[in-house]
Amino acid sequence: TPIQESPLAVCDAQSIAPTDIVAGDLVYRDRIGETYGVTYNSKHKWFYFPQMHRDEALFIKCFDSAEDGHARFAAHTAFEDPTSPANAPPRESIELRTFVFYPA
Repeated sequence: TPIQESPLAVCDAQSIAPTDIVAGDLVYRDRIGETYGVTYNSKHKWFYFPQMHRDEALFIKCFDSAEDGHARFAAHTAFEDPTSPANAPPRESIELRTFVFYPA
């Protein structure tokens, strides 16, 4: 059965201005990391993935250290979809983070 509640959405990185990005602390017991939030901008172009099935995956770039003009990360979220049935089962996600290194 397709996912009907809280679909995933991704923002086109080319529509995000540098001033739209807000850094925040990500506090762990033994260290402090950093995460980013995105402020509202009417120029953002969001795309969402309704009715995803269990055998579908979405690959999201969380961070890229390269500053070569390509997207360094993908702003993403799940959202409350007003077209979801009231009794839709909650979405369940599995997140896997992987490091990929390319030779220079």
